[in-house]
Amino acid sequence: MSQSLVEYDLSFDRTAYSNEELLSIYKHLLLPRLIEERMLISLRQGKISKWFSAWGQEAISVGAALAMHPDEFICTMHRNLGVFTTRHIPLERLFAQWQGKESGFTKGRDRSFHFGTHEFNIVGMISHLGAQMGVADGIALAQKLKGNQKATLVFTGDGGASEGDFHEAVNLAAVWDLPVLIIVENNQWGLSTPSKEQFRCESFADKGIGYGIEAHRIDGNNILEVHQNIGRLADSIRENPRPILLECVSFRMRGHEEASGTKYYPEGLIEQWEVKDPVKNFEYFLIQENVLTADENAALKDSLKAKINAALTEADSEPKVVSRIEKEVDDVFAPFQFEKKIPQHVEFFEMRFVDAIADGLQEAMKRHDNLVLMGQDIAEYGGVFKITDGLHAKYGSNRVRNTPICEAAVLGAGLGMSIAGMKSMVEMQFSDFVTEGFNQIVNNLAKSHYRWGQAADVVVRMPTGGGVAAGPFHSQSTEAWFTHVPGLKIAYPAFPDDAKGLLLTAFEDQNPVLFFEHKYLYRTLKGQVPKGYYNLPFGKANRLKEGNDLSIITYGLGVHYALEILEKHPNIAADLIDLRTLIPLDTDTIYESVRKTGKAIILHEDSLTGGFGAELSARISEHCFEDLDAPVMRVGSLDTPVPFDPGLEQQFLPKARFEERLLELYDY
Repeated sequence: MSQSLVEYDLSFDRTAYSNEELLSIYKHLLLPRLIEERMLISLRQGKISKWFSAWGQEAISVGAALAMHPDEFICTMHRNLGVFTTRHIPLERLFAQWQGKESGFTKGRDRSFHFGTHEFNIVGMISHLGAQMGVADGIALAQKLKGNQKATLVFTGDGGASEGDFHEAVNLAAVWDLPVLIIVENNQWGLSTPSKEQFRCESFADKGIGYGIEAHRIDGNNILEVHQNIGRLADSIRENPRPILLECVSFRMRGHEEASGTKYYPEGLIEQWEVKDPVKNFEYFLIQENVLTADENAALKDSLKAKINAALTEADSEPKVVSRIEKEVDDVFAPFQFEKKIPQHVEFFEMRFVDAIADGLQEAMKRHDNLVLMGQDIAEYGGVFKITDGLHAKYGSNRVRNTPICEAAVLGAGLGMSIAGMKSMVEMQFSDFVTEGFNQIVNNLAKSHYRWGQAADVVVRMPTGGGVAAGPFHSQSTEAWFTHVPGLKIAYPAFPDDAKGLLLTAFEDQNPVLFFEHKYLYRTLKGQVPKGYYNLPFGKANRLKEGNDLSIITYGLGVHYALEILEKHPNIAADLIDLRTLIPLDTDTIYESVRKTGKAIILHEDSLTGGFGAELSARISEHCFEDLDAPVMRVGSLDTPVPFDPGLEQQFLPKARFEERLLELYDY
């Protein structure tokens, strides 16, 4: 820590404040400090499991919450208790949240500040630092598109600002001129790692130059300086939408969390910062200014402590959460009631697979005027597969948006837009690239409804699969990475008409949908597709062929492998089941078929080990064991990366092995 940080003077400019305003600010500043004192006792008593202290940083949270308009969203982190209290969340609900009680915001499903609430316009963090940055971008984008003249505030820390999410989100906000105020709480430490071991720059405000945005640095312990600067910057952002970075310099007086302690701090460091305590300094200032007397101060503290104790007693008396399996499972997804829609006059046109998806996007954009498409090169260029070609000319840059190469930020922005009441589609150029945004999908999009009832109205389009000699980074089958994650719906159509109908259902559903599109089928497969708007239900497989010899369960390109090989062997009378969606899964059709034929073979393009076929095989063995006349067989691609050479790729893919195993099962 540089010597200059220790020497700055904590003086207050009260020019713009009346005595009543100063007293109100002090009450807001004092409350989280007194709550902390009480929570440290509760921690020792075992009533709460963990505590992340904001002791010494209260001025940043309180000043920010007071400066922002109540209807503007604030995205919080570990040490922003003052935001929650200043936004007047009932203390008994906060305490119940920390204790994992039913009246908390997550019903015992998550801890501390890992929640959001529309009632108070707060979106809390997840444990992966930086993930809230992209969410804030999405909220800010939605507000900008609606013309609401609202700012969005997002907190991050000096440690979390090393995360890739931070860099992606700040850059995206800069490119799109998003009305977002980025507060970096520089408290000098990331757990036990000092700032000098985390970054080289002297100030986070210097980083603004790299992103081409305005940036400032202020004393984060001075409540009036924080309040005035955030108020001024937020007003400017509302009038002239753009991102601004504000570094608030402070110090973490206690450990990262209580169990970690502070033994790693150099001797005397805490004492140096104690003289800059934001609560005590402001308290002394008000007494010196004759705004507050010592007796009034004591009475105020007693009153707030009584309020805290009463709320704590109420939370303590609430019984523990009663576990109900049905309720837990039901809350994984937001409610969605499928209503079948068909064109008034059904006309069919022959379309390629790729054109049917493009037609579905056209219909979705017409029906949902709050739908925004986002992705690399999807605007004027029309996307690498030309699926969005023409949409930018028709709907403009607000609704069809090129993005930088920043999968994490854009996927996070999708959730933020959903929080602000909009729909979004995020196109992965190739499904392989989704690894760059994996955390946002599996921890933010997938879990938001289960954790705090927030739907993630996001469709992620995933061009997938091999057969086009594109090598190991453009050919992977990635669906099994996500079928294991509760909260995601997964569609994988094999025909043009299914692709359009399922895509339109995906946009109707307010849950996150990963929509897999096989690249090989884009321009090699044609089919009859209804004109106009229609939808197809998720969780309903399609039985393409019927027979009593055996059951073939597959999806995507595997469907066409199976059709081709069955045509080659007309003596095999098979049930051929195209799953169409993997989550939800149509187990009824699968079990009905297997119980009839007594034999099952599962085919997928993904590598065999850990592919979705393993789950299908396990379920068939568990539920249809007594009806089986042969072992359940699985066929997948080799357990290698996808090779580039066409000959090697054909060897990798499962088509030839499927024919061998099919004949083996038929003869069993």
